[in-house]
Parts: sequence; C-alpha cells; structure tokens
Amino acid sequence: MKSKTVFICQSCGTRSPKWLGRCPGCGEWNSLVEEVDEERGPAAEPSFAPAEPQLYADIKEAASPRLELDCPEFNKVLGGGAVLGSLILIGGEPGIGKSTLLLQASRDFAAGGRSVLYVSGEESLEQIKIRGDRLGVGDGALYLLAETNLERIIAQAEKLRPGVFVLDSVQTVYSAKLSSSPGTVSQVREVANQVFRFAKTNQVPAFLIGHITKEGSLAGPKSLEHIVDVVLLFEGERDHSHRILRALKNRFGPVSELAIYEMGAAGLEAVPNPSAFFLKERPVGEPGSVVTATLKGSRPLLAEIQALVSTTLFAGNPRRMTIGLDHYRASMLLAVVEKKLGFGFGGEDIYLNVAGGVAIDEPAADLAAVLAVVSSLKNRPLPARTAVFGEVGLSGEVRSVGQPLARIKEAASLGFERVVLPRGNLAALGKDETPGPEILAVRDVREAYKCLF
Repeated sequence: MKSKTVFICQSCGTRSPKWLGRCPGCGEWNSLVEEVDEERGPAAEPSFAPAEPQLYADIKEAASPRLELDCPEFNKVLGGGAVLGSLILIGGEPGIGKSTLLLQASRDFAAGGRSVLYVSGEESLEQIKIRGDRLGVGDGALYLLAETNLERIIAQAEKLRPGVFVLDSVQTVYSAKLSSSPGTVSQVREVANQVFRFAKTNQVPAFLIGHITKEGSLAGPKSLEHIVDVVLLFEGERDHSHRILRALKNRFGPVSELAIYEMGAAGLEAVPNPSAFFLKERPVGEPGSVVTATLKGSRPLLAEIQALVSTTLFAGNPRRMTIGLDHYRASMLLAVVEKKLGFGFGGEDIYLNVAGGVAIDEPAADLAAVLAVVSSLKNRPLPARTAVFGEVGLSGEVRSVGQPLARIKEAASLGFERVVLPRGNLAALGKDETPGPEILAVRDVREAYKCLF
C-alpha cells in the first residue's frame, strides 16, 4: 500500500496536500517539508472514570513545591525555582552556552541531593565529561545518557526515576512511531508530548533545549511553545562575554524576568549587579554619553546610550544607524529634536548605540537618546553623575513611565547625584526622608535641554 504524504510547514505546522513556495498559514518561504501522513488508529476507550465538573469554591489550592538552584538569578527567572512536574524549554543560538547552563544547573541539583538524568543527542559522554570537569561537576547523582531514540530514553527515565530530567536537544531526538526525520514538526511535537507526560506523571521538572531560527525565534511549530510551561531565551553577542537569560512565558511566575551571566573559563557566572557591570567602562565627561534607567522585567537596570553626530560624506543621504534601540523610534525622536529644539540634521550622520550589547525596547529611554544626540551635536557632555529616563511624545512632551522609584533607587545605589525624570512621575515618588539624588522633573524636551545645557 502506497504511503500518503503531506507537506507540513516547519514554522507553524500548517498542512498542505501539495508543495507551496510560501506557507499560507504564516507566510514563511520554502518552509513546507514533505512528510509521511501518519494514520492514527481509533482511540481506545478510557479505562478510568471520566472527570466530573467541580464547583470553583470546592477546589482546594494545590501546593507547587519548587526546586531551587545555587544560582539566585536562575531561580528568579523561573519565578522562584523549578516547579515539580513542569516542562521548561530553553532556546538560543548555537554555541551561546545552553548546554553549559543546563550542565551547571544539573551539577547544582545533584549537589543538593537530587538525582539528575542528562540526555544528550548531540554530544558523546566523553565530550560532556570534559565540559563537566571544567565546570567542577562533583560526585553527585548525575547520570549521563547519549541517545536519540525517544522510546529508549523514556524507558531509561522510567527505570531510573530521576529527580530532574534534561534533554539536549529536542530537535535531535526522534520517535520510532513516526517515519519522519528528527527535527520535523511531527517529531518535535511527539517528543515534547512524551516528555510532558513523563514530567507530569512522575512530578519531575524537565528541561528541553531547543534551537532557534536565523530570525531569532524558537525553531519548530508554535504548538511546542504552547505545550511547555516555561519558555526561556538565552541570548547574547558573540563579541561580548555576557549572556542574558530571560523568560518569554512562565505559568508559575512573572514573565520578562532577566538574569545576566558572564562567560568565563570556569563556565557561566551570574552577575549580581548588572548596572555596575554595564557601566564599568563608561567614559566620564565625554559628549554623547547618557545613562538611562530602564527596566528588564521587574529589575531596574542602568545602561549607557551613546550618540555620535558627524558631518556626512554622502550629500543628501545622511546615515541613521542604531544598535540596541528601535530604528524607527530613533528616527521619530530625531524628528522631534529638529522640530521642537530647532537643530538641523540634514547634513549629519547619526549613530546611536547601547553600550555593552544590551537591547532596550521600552520608551523610557527616549529622553536619554534625545539628550545624547544633542550632547554629541553641541560637543558638550551632560553634568557628571546624572541619570535620565522618560518617554518622549511627538509634541515634545516628556511622559511618565512605570516604577520611577525603583529606577531612582538603582541610580542612587551606584552613586548618581542627579536624576532627570518626567514631571508626571513626581506624585508616585512619595515622601522619603532618606537622602537621595537630586530630582529634576521636566515637562518637555525644551525644559530638559535648558536644565542640562
């Protein structure tokens, strides 16, 4: 009997009876791959009694015990630790340090008395051993398994009954029940479902490592992100030593939490004070350098925004380049500066950069970007030990932002003596008797310009 084939999009899982150059579901080009259409037999009748609806008031709150690691930063991103029975997906670029991060986490779990099963489908046991020796893995109950067959992996896990399960990576493991190759939509979905059932049945926290596409999104179908309980993204620039771990989805805690690591010879080390880490090489008294107080999740973070304004060599077509800031928002801010402050940028190249490789995606950095451009244009530095935050509107007004008190306290902890903020945030500060930095509240960009220049 001839097998029936179907074309499945590897990005969104859309099925098509014939090949198409562009997926009708998500619009991706050349993402449809031919797979054998697996026929499912009739569903068996359940051997247990069907679930009955319950009244909301009669449902008792279930406790969610967590396993904590030695790294407080990792615990914070997970919402306080790994919940028993949860499925956690960690994605990142090749070579960014995903395997190193989870091997260190496995070391911590094993040192705390938990047995760990670390399954690798990409490396041999000898390769993992070399890395483990470098990371200081001790004599705890850490079991390694090099296997890519899902059924054999689950059988070994059921036999060992570990306290923590790690799979590296979900794209390299295949199920013998399906004839498609590893990494396809069908295989990824089946692997995630099997591990999900194992984690829930045995109340074991399970970690999956996933690949990402060249666009920076998690590879595989979107259903993979819906299956798991927590989605973490491990990112960073190859030219920088720091890595950022942030939560995109968390059923057991807040999202957008962030932890910063520094890659060293002994592995990844958490950075307890990211603000000091990013500002340690900041030049003092240089035009075009402004410190802003931004938020990453619930954590305030001080970052340096740099601007360089120079005469263009391309008449009529000056350059506008940004790194770490949204390009379109930066263009809007430059138009506001021209209209409201009267500066002309028609013959100037403008470069904006967030030092250290960190990306800022909240509008609270608008005022700092505006002042950095003006500082570079006039070749005059801002007053020393000054931090700035505030959203800038198209009318030139400086709008209030969230959590101003946390931003001010972060600036004060690093010795900043002056903070420029929106006037609308004054009411949220309250009265604090402890001495802090000088507060300069501004209504618009003109008032900010007069205060600082």
